[in-house]
Amino acid sequence: MNRPVLKTAFALAMALSLLPARAEEAANPLKLDARAIADAGIVVDTLRSRQLTDTLTAPGEVRVDAYSTLIVSPRVAVQVVERKAKLGDVVAAGTPLVVLSSIEVAETQGRLIVASQDWARVSALGRQAVSGRRYGEAKIARDQARAALRAYGLTEGQIARIVARGSAAADGQFELIAPKAGRITTDDFLVGERIEAGKPLFTLVTEDTVWVEARLPPAAADAIRPGAAATIVAHGTERPGSVIQRAHRTDEATRTTSVRLRVDNRDDLLHPGELVETRIATSATASVLAVPAEAVVLLKNEPTVFVRGKEAGTFEPMAVDVGETRDGWTVVRRGLTAGAAYVSKGAFALKARLLRSQLGDD
Repeated sequence: MNRPVLKTAFALAMALSLLPARAEEAANPLKLDARAIADAGIVVDTLRSRQLTDTLTAPGEVRVDAYSTLIVSPRVAVQVVERKAKLGDVVAAGTPLVVLSSIEVAETQGRLIVASQDWARVSALGRQAVSGRRYGEAKIARDQARAALRAYGLTEGQIARIVARGSAAADGQFELIAPKAGRITTDDFLVGERIEAGKPLFTLVTEDTVWVEARLPPAAADAIRPGAAATIVAHGTERPGSVIQRAHRTDEATRTTSVRLRVDNRDDLLHPGELVETRIATSATASVLAVPAEAVVLLKNEPTVFVRGKEAGTFEPMAVDVGETRDGWTVVRRGLTAGAAYVSKGAFALKARLLRSQLGDD
């Protein structure tokens, strides 16, 4: 037989020898070489027990953080002269909110101006030129007038401007300013209205944090401790929170106990009055078999985990019965045993290969 014929026969024999392997590979879309496994991001792990914290789910209501909320009100009977801020405004500390007028403030402004002028003369003369009593009385009169204005809600800067303006400043008008930064959530008053001392004019809320009041059965609330981690589900998102307080009384109407959570709200997503879902970690823990939540996929409407096959580079789908998902881990009740080698990452890539083969795309 000549040489070209021998080469052709040899090539044909080699091709025929590879057919079964290629046919087998095409028939098994879950058989991958090392490069394909790496490209798909597949990671194989060993199934083992994990300590998972029990979680309670309960409805909750968003409330303002009372520790970051204050009421702005006059400390003396006044009349509203001018509004300088309104509902919904975000104000900085020191921002004028409203101009008020008061007879008591006018009298104190006048007393301060007179006392300040008197003190200026006495202090200029010095202790050697006036009696010690006269010196002390002048200083006390000035200081008492300043203290009275501070008690009415005026700042040191406002008081200094009254003294600088002199008698023209004794008109009884003054600005009530924001003692801290925040958002105005109430402003129930009218210009020209007479306001009694202590009546709220504004509610100023710092919304960087909010409270969520969760309502649970008393027995369930007993398992929750301050500082426990929580998750708040709202607007299709989850955000972390923590337990800051548990009520020590049961609501007579609902027969539930309130558990207060603090939640970061710097993105201004949550607002008082909204209803949310809360998931609160309890003090109890359990040792269970669990896999990462991404390791579980649905095949034929059944939760499925891919496990390592008997041959190198092969994987097999295994239907499992799953429980709760906590902290990114899903409990496996049945279908796998401890020590099983399973795909912890890349399960969706294997699912895609399997579905494509069933559609005839491979």
